[in-house]
Amino acid sequence: MTVRVLLADDQVLIRSGFAALIGSADDLAVVGEAGNGAEAVRLATALRPDVVLMDIRMPGMDGLTAARQITASPELGEVRVIVLTTFEADEYVFEALRSGASGFLGKSVEPDELLDAIRVVASGEALLSPRATRSLIARFLADPRAGAPAADDPTLDVLTEREREMVSLAAHGLSNEDIAKRLYLSPLTVKTHVNRAMTKLHVRDRAQLVVLAYQTGLVRAGDAEPR
Repeated sequence: MTVRVLLADDQVLIRSGFAALIGSADDLAVVGEAGNGAEAVRLATALRPDVVLMDIRMPGMDGLTAARQITASPELGEVRVIVLTTFEADEYVFEALRSGASGFLGKSVEPDELLDAIRVVASGEALLSPRATRSLIARFLADPRAGAPAADDPTLDVLTEREREMVSLAAHGLSNEDIAKRLYLSPLTVKTHVNRAMTKLHVRDRAQLVVLAYQTGLVRAGDAEPR
């Protein structure tokens, strides 16, 4: 099955480069190009791509607002967003995840990494490794501008104790295989628990699950990894 990709970037040369690269893969295809956030939302609604590659800084509606609108739309529940960023220099990475993006990439990403990232996100998984995601989320949550978790947040009350444990370990950067070894379970059992937690919490993928774990205070920046 071909993964359908929408490109959103205000720089024509960057869009052209990404389009040529994606077009070189047999299992990927560019179905549209947008030069700003409003156009990205319109084309996402019209074309229903599997993945949107979204630049943050665009004229008019920026990429964060566009990502928020796309991921909040019930009609676009299957559309995944990858935010393109200057990475270390970009202070909006955490806000991108909080806006519903499934992950983020630096614009200097290697060609094979970009293609693999599109495939990973299209399959419903979080883009970055859990540990890398945790590291960046923790760094941005440590910034006072990110806001402190609400006291006695009831969001996680829908989870069983086992599911809360899975979410906590995932937020600390453990993969399903790592959690399985830690708890003497099969990776399939862990995946089932994690997927149930995502369903109950109405999050799109693992990246959103990790964000929620920090937002609710289940895990805090600087916490030691549980033993």
